[in-house]
Amino acid sequence: MPVCKADLAYSQGMPTEQEIISATSTPGTIVSLTADLVALGLEQSDVVVVHSSLSSLGWVAGGAQAVIEALFMAVGTSGTIVMPSQTGHLTDPANWSHPPVPAAWFPSIRDHTPAFDRNITPPRQMGKIVESFLQHPDTVRSDHPTVSFAARGSQADEIVASHPLVPELGVTSPVGWLYQNRAKVLLLGVTHGNNTSLHLAEYRATWPSKATRQTGAPMIVDGIRQWVAYEDIAMNDDDFEVIGDAFAETGAESAGPVGIGTGRLCNQHEVVDFATDWMNLNRS
Repeated sequence: MPVCKADLAYSQGMPTEQEIISATSTPGTIVSLTADLVALGLEQSDVVVVHSSLSSLGWVAGGAQAVIEALFMAVGTSGTIVMPSQTGHLTDPANWSHPPVPAAWFPSIRDHTPAFDRNITPPRQMGKIVESFLQHPDTVRSDHPTVSFAARGSQADEIVASHPLVPELGVTSPVGWLYQNRAKVLLLGVTHGNNTSLHLAEYRATWPSKATRQTGAPMIVDGIRQWVAYEDIAMNDDDFEVIGDAFAETGAESAGPVGIGTGRLCNQHEVVDFATDWMNLNRS
């Protein structure tokens, strides 16, 4: 199944709770995590897209709920928190690789997988923080069957209002809104290999082997569940971590402790612009 490195990070090598406890000298709390986030550079009224690994932060009193509350303490009532809530299990099985399924299954999967419903369709391997975030009654979600975004806060409705089927993560998607409105990117215990915003750079950049791919998803069209096939660019996050490391070397990113993990904070438009230029020069 095609997933980004973020998804794989959540599903491979997960530590046990006892291992997390053993690695933690002092439990994280809403108060301590808020202080860490403010020290990192989060400010009141910020709009920030968050990528996270709960286990990387150490043992937290209240778990994912506490992390979310700390995020809102840091940005305040005028701020907005955004998270990807992707549903890779609704993509075309012909493109799956983590893991693949037998080709004989493809017709059954396409014919019988329930259509995306932003109110009840769970994300796939996006982590406990995203799962908890989606459960909050004030969280709203964009209406894309495979790469939806969830948001909560003063500008949440505006962020998720437009998310066309194609381009999935282009300028008219929530990622594009974040770029145009100079949001921030926060990586909690993860790297830029998990940074969904870098896919926007793929739409903007040009390199010799840039290609498209056929995919599809189950959707409700005119009140009827249908498998909808469509074409978009062939996205590839294999170099995202390298791009992120190069961006950090420019000094445009702040890094610091959040719990026992590392938080990385930057302006989304700056890292997307950097990634666009990097892809133009280095992808072949």
